[in-house]
Amino acid sequence: MATKADNKRKQEKVKEVPQTEDEITKFLIEKLRDTLDFMHSTTNEELMDYVEETVIEFAREHKLTSAMIKKIVDRMYHAFRGLGVLQPILDDPSVTEIMINSYDQIFIEQDGEVFNTDVKFESEQKLEDTIQAIVSKVNRVVNESSPIVDARLEDGSRVNVVLPPIALKGPAMTIRKFPEKPLMIEDLIGFGALDEHVAETLRHLVEAQYNIFIGGGTGSGKTTFLNVLSNFIPKEERLISIEDSAELQIFKTPNLVSLETRNANTEGKGEISIKDLIKASLRMRPNRIIVGEVRGAEALDMLQAMNTGHDGSLSTGHANTVYDMLSRLETMVLSGAELPIDVIRKQISSAIDIMIHLSRLRDHSRRVVEITEVLDVEDGEIQLNPLYIFEEEGEDDQGKIIGSLKKTHNVLQAKSKLKLAGKYDVIEQFS
Repeated sequence: MATKADNKRKQEKVKEVPQTEDEITKFLIEKLRDTLDFMHSTTNEELMDYVEETVIEFAREHKLTSAMIKKIVDRMYHAFRGLGVLQPILDDPSVTEIMINSYDQIFIEQDGEVFNTDVKFESEQKLEDTIQAIVSKVNRVVNESSPIVDARLEDGSRVNVVLPPIALKGPAMTIRKFPEKPLMIEDLIGFGALDEHVAETLRHLVEAQYNIFIGGGTGSGKTTFLNVLSNFIPKEERLISIEDSAELQIFKTPNLVSLETRNANTEGKGEISIKDLIKASLRMRPNRIIVGEVRGAEALDMLQAMNTGHDGSLSTGHANTVYDMLSRLETMVLSGAELPIDVIRKQISSAIDIMIHLSRLRDHSRRVVEITEVLDVEDGEIQLNPLYIFEEEGEDDQGKIIGSLKKTHNVLQAKSKLKLAGKYDVIEQFS
């Protein structure tokens, strides 16, 4: 006959057994951590075998459903080799951006719309551990003394991290997901970003080595568009790409060197900036240079590279209009060199041939809204020659904007590069 003490022990044992999916997952993860050092001593296949064996053994005693077994196995595996609670979101191709405001508040962008999710980290410490795992894999450092860092995931997805005391609600992280398959010009045409005629025009300009600068606001698709244009570059040319965090997927140019910046170490030494990389690239015999994005004093080095025999170079920058982009370039150059404004404007006008502006419209679509030729400086101002302008024609029943790029009455004035490239049959299109 059971005593009161036996019954009490049984009740305590029942209470100790985890009941929910979260509790079971956490319990089994800790059990495995106490047994083996998975992160260093096993392959992915061996780890999965251990995880499945552990979950199935638990399921035999506690009658878990097959659906719950699969969920727990996936969550445990991701906890050791993936990014924990983030992994299912990262694996969802419809999610394009993950915004982690704090450990228990995660938003996602899915099909152009932003949603709050019910996903959250176990604790602030778990989020910090995940952040450190990400940045350490790309030799970056983020801590209280250096609380802001840009990094990338193994698949190339862009990561930005901000830690306290800068982030008031705890560690914050934003992940711009990397597409499994790089978008091509046909995809942009399909999305309505531009039409076939404009795409063909841009292909000719890239092949003929016009220097092109892409501007636009946050999330307007600048990097994607830069990647598309990069794949128009003839395969026999030597190309150097320079980025803060490597994102470009250039696969049609075999003679390619990809460079990435490096943050300073914990002692404040060893930083390698975009400015440093541009200077280094000039000694690497490039035909063209691609600078993923200019944000500061490196703008002058980029312009000088375009002006010194590296025609066909490409870059991007943040701005709301073409005119704003020109003003921002002036400000960037001034931040690193005390030059007269007329000298800076002359540098810009002689370096950049074509400016392309992208915009994210109110229906969340990303469109090319302007393609403009950059002319000389007159009366102290850089003159622009708009070639294509986006014209909105209304909305459909679903609220999608109807409109397209329309060719202006202006003609391309600088045709010399088309002639040098032997594109005589194309010149008529620009007349």
